[in-house]
Amino acid sequence: MSQIYRNRGGKVSDDTKQMQEVKAKRTAKNSVFLDLFQDKKNLLKLYKTLHPEDADATKNTLDIVTIDNVLTDNLYNDLGIMVGNSRLLLLLEAQSSWTVNILIRILLYLAQSYHEYFERTSQSLYKSKKVKMPKPELYVIYTGNKGRKPDTISLSQEFFDGADIDIEIKANVIYESDKDNIINEYIVFCKVFNEQIKEHGMTKQAVTETIRICKDRNILKQYLSSKEVEVVTIMMSLFDDEQIMRTYTKDIEKETERKSAERMIKDGELSLEKIARYVPALSMDELKEIEAEVMQLA
Repeated sequence: MSQIYRNRGGKVSDDTKQMQEVKAKRTAKNSVFLDLFQDKKNLLKLYKTLHPEDADATKNTLDIVTIDNVLTDNLYNDLGIMVGNSRLLLLLEAQSSWTVNILIRILLYLAQSYHEYFERTSQSLYKSKKVKMPKPELYVIYTGNKGRKPDTISLSQEFFDGADIDIEIKANVIYESDKDNIINEYIVFCKVFNEQIKEHGMTKQAVTETIRICKDRNILKQYLSSKEVEVVTIMMSLFDDEQIMRTYTKDIEKETERKSAERMIKDGELSLEKIARYVPALSMDELKEIEAEVMQLA
């Protein structure tokens, strides 16, 4: 993570008295995602969630190999895990705005991860000896609502109409479920945070209420209890970066239009073509997806 506070000539400790006026950091959920799994105990829980059959796995067999600033975009935080030298797990977090473009991030992330692995293990790609490489496992943790979204996504299906292409990327998508595991707890944490943002705005109150509610519901309770001060700090920032503010504003506008589209679709008085005139931020494909979700819940 970049600096938690911008130093304006004084010490960081001097800024703590301003915390009530500080607005919540746009990337709060992502920062917690990385911090949560820096702890090897939590990392092992995550791995055991994905591979409960691996009885030999310990904290010592897992290494974090996360790449910083994939595509130079700090709004995303992704997690790479090396299991011995046999398995490479990549977990990419997707926020509530769904996009299959995450497959491109996975492709580039995977290539860079292998590049660093070959360098780390001193293996040359230019010699005749075949290199050894860990088997990849690719996951997307989606913190929004599942709706009609798929359990797996692939490069060929999403970008090439299912054609047989020379390189394929497939990823398993993990949504909120009724299962009791650390991944699901993190997803619930994100949803609670979204709810508190809607109620209190991007404020410290939204952050502290998120932590209180999650602790009461036994969601990441041990992590939040043992590191509450650090978590609050992680989730707070002076939030005066103009570019991030513009991004947040666009997200809010799109969410507002999405809700308007949902209401109009439920009313059933207008066609999607007419609704599109009132919600220009949404594409026709997005409107069709919203219509499908509304029909499913009807």
